[in-house]
Amino acid sequence: MTMDTKNGSGRTTGRGIGLAAVRGLALALVSLPGAVLCFCLSLVSIALIPIGVGIVTTPYVLTGVRAFANARRVLAAEWGGVRIPPAYRPLPKDANPWARTFGMLRDPATWRDLRWLPVDMTAGFVTALLPAVLLLYPLEGFALALGLWRVFPDGYWYGFLPVTGQASAFGAAALGLVLLFLAHFWTPRLLGAHFRLTRAVLGGNQGELAERVRVLTETRRDAVDASAAELRRIERDLHDGAQARLVAVGMDLGTIEALLDKDPEQAKKLIAQTRKSSVEALTELRELVRGIHPPVLAERGLGDAVRALALRLPVATEVSVDLPGRAEAPVESAAYFAVSEVLANAVKHSGADRIWVDLHRADGMLRATVTDNGKGGAVIGAGSGLAGVERRLGTFDGVLAVSSPAGGPTMVTVEIPCA
Repeated sequence: MTMDTKNGSGRTTGRGIGLAAVRGLALALVSLPGAVLCFCLSLVSIALIPIGVGIVTTPYVLTGVRAFANARRVLAAEWGGVRIPPAYRPLPKDANPWARTFGMLRDPATWRDLRWLPVDMTAGFVTALLPAVLLLYPLEGFALALGLWRVFPDGYWYGFLPVTGQASAFGAAALGLVLLFLAHFWTPRLLGAHFRLTRAVLGGNQGELAERVRVLTETRRDAVDASAAELRRIERDLHDGAQARLVAVGMDLGTIEALLDKDPEQAKKLIAQTRKSSVEALTELRELVRGIHPPVLAERGLGDAVRALALRLPVATEVSVDLPGRAEAPVESAAYFAVSEVLANAVKHSGADRIWVDLHRADGMLRATVTDNGKGGAVIGAGSGLAGVERRLGTFDGVLAVSSPAGGPTMVTVEIPCA
């Protein structure tokens, strides 16, 4: 259509204008009754949810609304070159009516559809109808100039001109020419404005999407950096700790082998020392494994892992757990290490003599709250342990909130989306 209107050929330009007018008229004739029907059915069906009828009808009605909106998306792409990607959340195929109803109602795209319907039946109807009006209304002015004015009663108005005789009829024809000139430029643009209006309401927030991409890019970079730092830490701990001790054990065993016949007493002393070194190496390996992924977390879940963590703290700690099931392993691990870091900060910096930990799941979020009765003043700043926790949580779309007025208490809340 755009190529038609900008082509130097008058025939092609006229075809583009006529096509835009016909398409706009078709949209106007469909959008008004279709939008009114979908909007009314949606309101009635949602209003009937409290008495149970809407639980059954709402999924079907909203599916129809989505089909109506998707048809407009297709027309926007094919007729206006405006792409409006659908962003509906998927629903389980075996979901019952209750789950389907509230799954669709919790989808922001559903509410965008419902907000679009009143816009489509008002501003959308006008912007779709105007291309046809701009093209067809001048024909009436020409007909008036050709003598049609004689049929109409006195005081008939064409636009802002009263038509009372042949002279004023020629004025109506002149006004028709002006409108036809404007139609040459504005008919395709008005149709494009209709589709851009549709995109503005039906489409997602582009600024929000851009910010989301920016945040995901940053958290991905932080995740890569954190992973590389963790690998370096593991390598350093193995090299400086367990590996060095195992090398020493190997050397001691060689010495023992040489001393067994010459100096059995010295060999016995070295055996005892070697046994002690092997125990220390095993302890360090266990600590290293616990730092990567605690066995109790894998075997018994987040609640028991945090309880075990609390038992090792030098500060009295109460743990409250209300988790109906287990989250995904990466989510549990992220929550565990976030709580571990927060507890370590509380023990080291807060001066508290009591700590409370609460773990529960609400609104699709795994929430962990750590409260202490210390001196307060905790902040999420560069170089602090809390800043590192916040970066790692960002990888999981999680958030960290801190409330720590001077004098205490300090409350740190961790939230991570989880199924």
